[in-house]
Amino acid sequence: MAEIKRKKGESFESLMRRFKKKIQQSGILLQSRKIRYFARAENHNKRKTDALRRIRITAEREYLKKIGRLPEEEFKFTRR
Repeated sequence: MAEIKRKKGESFESLMRRFKKKIQQSGILLQSRKIRYFARAENHNKRKTDALRRIRITAEREYLKKIGRLPEEEFKFTRR
């Protein structure tokens, strides 16, 4: 962690400028941006079962739509 101490008579803006420069040079900011959205790879079996589940649900909905058992308002898929 970068440590910056305020010099006597130093303005807050110059302190922030020095702090930002120190963080930029140390690579802390770059490292945190790299890991920010990192998602671990899921287990192969879990990915496979999830994909099969999605395929099964889609097939069931298509079948119900085809035979007319699925009400019209359920066709509209809304995201929250």
